[in-house]
Amino acid sequence: MMNQRRSSILCPNCRKLISVDEERCPYCGTRNPGSRWKNNLWTRGFRNTDQYIKAIIYVNIAMYVFSILLDPLSVGHSANPLAFLSPSNKSLFFLGATGTIPVARFHRWWTIVSANYLHGGIIHILFNMIALKQLAPVALNEYGAYRMVSIYTLGGIVGYLMSYVAGVPLTIGASAAICSLIGAIIYYGKSRGGAYGQALYRQVGAWAIGIFVFGLLVPGINNWAHGGGILAGAVLGIALGYQEKRRENLFHKLLAGICVAVTLAVLCWAVVSAIAYRLL
Repeated sequence: MMNQRRSSILCPNCRKLISVDEERCPYCGTRNPGSRWKNNLWTRGFRNTDQYIKAIIYVNIAMYVFSILLDPLSVGHSANPLAFLSPSNKSLFFLGATGTIPVARFHRWWTIVSANYLHGGIIHILFNMIALKQLAPVALNEYGAYRMVSIYTLGGIVGYLMSYVAGVPLTIGASAAICSLIGAIIYYGKSRGGAYGQALYRQVGAWAIGIFVFGLLVPGINNWAHGGGILAGAVLGIALGYQEKRRENLFHKLLAGICVAVTLAVLCWAVVSAIAYRLL
């Protein structure tokens, strides 16, 4: 028996059930929603949007493990939990630590991307991934998966640019990008208002205060990157909008696609160049 051509699809933008022959989605206005290029993995998204968060966590873990394997004889085994299983500075430098030393001296501008996926120890990555696991679902729910990816990526970049301008010599960690999610959620809560918005505003605002106080009490914390991330996240939240004001559209998907492509290209370059350094 011949297979009949399917008559219904999910709109790649709003995920409503529509006819495959629609010239424009009757719900969100997307043109030619049945076209093949609009129904690939990126434009229609993962079936489970939590997979975006898992992908970010897995990449962070992979880069941490690789930073250990790149220079295993220099891994920190101190009784200090903050220094336990810490990659060597040489390993982190070649994998893309950022700051005035890599950028100003060696012109490694791409490190403002790669530094968001490097960590200085097991406690460092553990705390950051726990924070990401708690905050990212909120941002994803209120902004959508594509805007969350863009806020995370661009906010981390802006955070490290501010850190560079402030003169921080060498720095790493996902906290700048995570702080951008905090900034976006704070803006959302304040903008939306109501009991739910105010609750988010107070709760996540407490996160921001806690991070600032922690940075003052513990030496070596990059408060410039944290502050830059929070500020960038709020600005991006305003510029991109959130779900209740504006549904995700093709621009948001293209922007997220560019962020993902740039991040993967930078991390691949970091890994390849670091391996080349070890072999030469």
